[in-house]
Amino acid sequence: MNGLEGLTDDPRIRVRRDGGPDPEGRCVVYWMQRAQRTVDNPALDAAVEAGNRLRLPVVVFFAPVPFYPGGNLRHYTFLAQGVADIARGAEARGVAFAFRPYPHHSLVRFCEEVRSALVVGDENPLRETEGWRRTAAEKLRVPLWTVDADVIVPARLLEKEQYAARTIRPRIHRLLDRFLAPSSNPDAEAPWRGKVRLSTRDWRDDWLGGFSVDRSAGPVTAFEGGTSRGLAALDRFIREGLEGYARSRNRPELRGTSRLSPYLHFGHLGPHTVVWAVRGAGAPEEDADAFLEEMIVRRELAVNYVTFNPRYDSLAGCERWALATLDSRRADPRPNLYGEAQFAGGETHDGLWNAAQAQMVKTGWMHGYLRMYWAKKILEWSPSPEAAFETAVRLNDRWQLDGRDPNGYAGVAWAVGGKHDRPWGPSKPVIGTIRPMSAAGCRRKFDVEAYVRGVADASL
Repeated sequence: MNGLEGLTDDPRIRVRRDGGPDPEGRCVVYWMQRAQRTVDNPALDAAVEAGNRLRLPVVVFFAPVPFYPGGNLRHYTFLAQGVADIARGAEARGVAFAFRPYPHHSLVRFCEEVRSALVVGDENPLRETEGWRRTAAEKLRVPLWTVDADVIVPARLLEKEQYAARTIRPRIHRLLDRFLAPSSNPDAEAPWRGKVRLSTRDWRDDWLGGFSVDRSAGPVTAFEGGTSRGLAALDRFIREGLEGYARSRNRPELRGTSRLSPYLHFGHLGPHTVVWAVRGAGAPEEDADAFLEEMIVRRELAVNYVTFNPRYDSLAGCERWALATLDSRRADPRPNLYGEAQFAGGETHDGLWNAAQAQMVKTGWMHGYLRMYWAKKILEWSPSPEAAFETAVRLNDRWQLDGRDPNGYAGVAWAVGGKHDRPWGPSKPVIGTIRPMSAAGCRRKFDVEAYVRGVADASL
């Protein structure tokens, strides 16, 4: 008996390195990466619960590195803006905060210094970050658990890659009530009294200035990182955007969408917080249902895709029917053909597409409806579907604050490779039976000119 009996029965917890906690251990370490928050965080809650049972203090270990795949100054600035909220939130819960940016970022070395009894981390299904967790499990000398903290329904309960929203929806809905129970956000009962220096520098310093990171995409002013700012954005959406959402969500010239995706990507907000707020807002049912379908079903379909499809960031990960139809149209002439530099600069013949690209470059965000149009036009204007997929991924990951995310990879796969969709006949030049989108169709749905003007004058 080690005092932790029953904790790992929670299906959100994955035991990566088994065994009992170190009986000589002096603390429980929470390795914070994807879930960068101290409220409604199931991974931190699991660490606190384990610490309380073992009568040990809990330490949050936060260690930014300058070589996160695809990360650039835009992303790192948003991350850095959230550190103050993490530090304050940890203190409020009686948890110590260790800030160790590169080159002092080694989890294994830190755990040896503080003599951890157990390490708890958060899950991230992307290829590189999943590899980091496997490596940590091999090198640590104590048990390692990781917790699925950024979905409602644990990804592993869905067992395999789901074909479409219609197949994952009933599976998620059957489990929603079980995993939507409010978090108690427990406080740590044992204070940290260790003599080890937890932080190698003050998080209030300009620690990012010394990072050798890609600076091709600079910081933005349209969004500022942190849980407190994410909660403010959520409150603003509840007050100003939720009512009428079902009708306005596909109108990019309006500000009716939540704009929460950067906060969800960095884990400054958790999905539970958002779902509880929307459910309790008293909004019309059709509006709440429309938002929650996207927030839960569509978002977790994207996580499912990345979790179970190792080729999630390439055309090869898409369905056979889509690969076949695109291959059959490979030799079709492209009336408009652009290179990646022209796409990046918004230098196409299409004013709507250029405005969408400009919105992404300027603000780090693009309206969801236009993301679909944006990626589908890249397919039409690229020399091959493979090139289109790669270009869309690179541009999305570079400029979007929520780039390098399951939603982004699933979105490109849907637009370019028919993922989670069906054949849309009759076959058309270049795209075959991939679902088409056109500028004329956009004009029938929303005021294109108003959107383009809004981007130009920075009101959107």
